Amino acid sequence: MPTNKPAKVAHMNLLQFETSPYLLQHASNPVHWHPWSDEAFRKAAAEHKPILLSIGYSSCHWCHVMAHESFEDEETAQLMNELFINIKLDREEYPDIDHVYMDAVQAMTGSGGWPLNVFLMPDRKPFYGGTYFPPERAHGRASWKEVLINVSQFYSQNGDEVAAQAKKLYQHLLSLQPTIPTPSQNDYPDNITEIVHQMAQSLMLQADRLDGGFGAAPKFPSTFGLTFLLNYATRFQHQDSLDHVVLSLQKMINGGIYDQLGGGFSRYSTDKKWIAPHFEKMLYDNALLMELLSKAYAHTKHELFEQTIDHTFQWLSDEMTHEHGGFYTALDADSEGEEGKFYTWTYEEICSLIDKKWLAEFVLYYQIRKEGNWEHTNILHTHEEVKHQVSSEFLSVLPELKSKLLAIRNQRISPMRDDKILLGWNALMNKALVSVYLFTGHQKYVGAAEKNMQFLLEAMASEEHLFFHTYRQGVAKIPAFADDLAYLAQALLQLAKATGQTKYVEKAIEIVQYMTTNFTAKNGIYFSLTHRFYQQTDIQKVDTLDSALPSVNSVMADVLEDLSHWTLDSSDAQRSKQMRLLTWEMTVKYPSSLGIWANGLLKMTDSAVEVSMVGEQAAEFILDLHTKSYIPFVSYLTSRGIDDSIPAFKGKFQQGETLIFVCRQQQCLRPVTNTREAWGLISQIS
Repeated sequence: MPTNKPAKVAHMNLLQFETSPYLLQHASNPVHWHPWSDEAFRKAAAEHKPILLSIGYSSCHWCHVMAHESFEDEETAQLMNELFINIKLDREEYPDIDHVYMDAVQAMTGSGGWPLNVFLMPDRKPFYGGTYFPPERAHGRASWKEVLINVSQFYSQNGDEVAAQAKKLYQHLLSLQPTIPTPSQNDYPDNITEIVHQMAQSLMLQADRLDGGFGAAPKFPSTFGLTFLLNYATRFQHQDSLDHVVLSLQKMINGGIYDQLGGGFSRYSTDKKWIAPHFEKMLYDNALLMELLSKAYAHTKHELFEQTIDHTFQWLSDEMTHEHGGFYTALDADSEGEEGKFYTWTYEEICSLIDKKWLAEFVLYYQIRKEGNWEHTNILHTHEEVKHQVSSEFLSVLPELKSKLLAIRNQRISPMRDDKILLGWNALMNKALVSVYLFTGHQKYVGAAEKNMQFLLEAMASEEHLFFHTYRQGVAKIPAFADDLAYLAQALLQLAKATGQTKYVEKAIEIVQYMTTNFTAKNGIYFSLTHRFYQQTDIQKVDTLDSALPSVNSVMADVLEDLSHWTLDSSDAQRSKQMRLLTWEMTVKYPSSLGIWANGLLKMTDSAVEVSMVGEQAAEFILDLHTKSYIPFVSYLTSRGIDDSIPAFKGKFQQGETLIFVCRQQQCLRPVTNTREAWGLISQIS
């Protein structure tokens, strides 16, 4: 008699009930995966088994490789199921858990990355781990099966030793968290300007003067370091720093790290010349680069920068935007089981698609080789020099040729899109779009930002914990982390500045108050990554490094200072100053890893100019001032009308007029009524 009883594997793999695209990629594995849950740890304790925690993300190439080689293999899966309780985790859903176990693996092995495979005690303490393991022993690496067997045997035969090792490692992880005392006035450096010059010199010593960026391969965009150099160049008229920013952006835009046909940047380049990327496109990278490009464009008026912003925005609109305005997380590096297959071309394909009249110049322009310029195929990339070697007639038809290739490419099997929506990454893109709007004047950018913000404030709001971290297909879940809220507060203040709508300031105030209550770290100054009631581990992660993403605390230092201009609350400004000054010694040593902190110190080299615009034309006035030039550290406040709820605007509204107040060190000059006069005053005291 037939039954509807599900197969054993389908029943035991619990990922089928998840919403994360990464977890769903593994829902059909023969591995008995659990999502991260108390139930999985209880099961491990009851069965006296260690936990195998495997962490990755949907667009990770080597995660796919290990999944195909090991997690999809029946024999390997059987071994995992017999010896371990297996947990699969999306690092983008739980960055706090990923942070803790990445620190553990780096402490054990000296390196880290994804996939991250960590073996835990049932009490969640790690005792062994690594990253990618091959299916067979190779290049000095044990095979995954060997690792599984050896770890299991050691765990069962040496229980006391494993427990002691896990406890020792746990104590080490606790020691990594900063225990910084409340500063005294004696902790402050005497000469901030000298320190800033040292940081700029340090960054320029790391600069690749030939190919842009910093250091050798692999090469990341390093937007925070480049932003610091751009602001430093503006503040101190340092041409060398500006030249390096321009060179770096040109090299990236011309390189294979940038999608020459479809727009958008990949995460990083595997070579120093920006030619061969890992092809995944992440929302946050494109947000950070768009914002930097908007500032570089404002400073240089370089058409290439504006064109690249527009092209990237088109990609964002076409491929990465939810119908209600949210932005998706990432596009995969792989398609049809191969990295980069969607993006690359054979010489024969190019010859068959490009008219013979333009073929030679097209091949020259995009550096195409018969034998391929990367793994027997071609990544489209170019150089500034090549642009002068082709005819003006070719350049005029190039957009048409690119459109033809793009149409053909779009017929291929596309890389998978991770369509979850992350609050923090959306806030970064929102802030970038407003920056682009302010420096280019194009309304489509602020329109997209306002639609996105409406989605975030409605779809991702929570009555219990203010906001959710992630949203997919109508389901919002996981309490927001500190970086989500910090980025969102910053985006709200930026949007308020651009639109004159002070409702965004009110929401930012609410977020900062909530963070102060629920995320303040034990030292009373910094913010921890996780809400005090929602920690998944015993380790309170305090994030200070500006790595791939801005650190919670560097952003909050900026947010608190900016907010103090609106609220006139000196305690916010004082906390911001304490945060920066507690970090200054580390920032001077490692400016490439603390780029936003470095910008905060740079801002302290001069007393800030504050410009308040009050009246119906406030939003038009701020746009006019931004499109005139780029002055990085002017604080702009705008309100379209009477707003008694914002202290900065009390007594400044005058019916029928828009007044501009230019102030420095809390001393305001006489108000003016047009941007020409305001610009003269700003230029005079900046």
